[in-house]
Amino acid sequence: QEYLDFRKERSRMLLSRRNQLLLEFSFWNEPQPRQGPNIYELRTYKLKPGTMIEWGNNWARAIKYRQENQEAVGGFFSQIGELYVVHHLWGKECHPWGTPSLGGSGCQPHPLPTAYRDLQSREETRNAAWRKRGWDENVYYTVPLIRTMESRIMIPLKISPLQ
Repeated sequence: QEYLDFRKERSRMLLSRRNQLLLEFSFWNEPQPRQGPNIYELRTYKLKPGTMIEWGNNWARAIKYRQENQEAVGGFFSQIGELYVVHHLWGKECHPWGTPSLGGSGCQPHPLPTAYRDLQSREETRNAAWRKRGWDENVYYTVPLIRTMESRIMIPLKISPLQ
């Protein structure tokens, strides 16, 4: 029932819709169900035509810098729909008693990896990647391949396995 109510409410706000068929990059971890609550960042890159193989080769080497702390959730590329589109899903696990927010009081500290409890913790996690030798080289080689990029902060619905 909750989903049906959501669809009804969404239909009042939805102006257009696009669909894509995505494939997962073979070098990226497969998304696994996570206990929450968590928040996620979805980064979408629209690449220049003809650059997908070069992008994939660079990321196959670079993903290790972001997988060490379980931050890399999933990496996908378009197969049908708008082509040369890449999606990276980032997020970290949050302790069950914490509640993520975009404003400040979020997940409680604990020995496991913490979630993006707010935009500040997201920035700190991303800055930690820049301190790892080799990460800047990956960015140097992949930025020229990008036409546009977008970042979204996402909070999963209760029905999502990626809580």
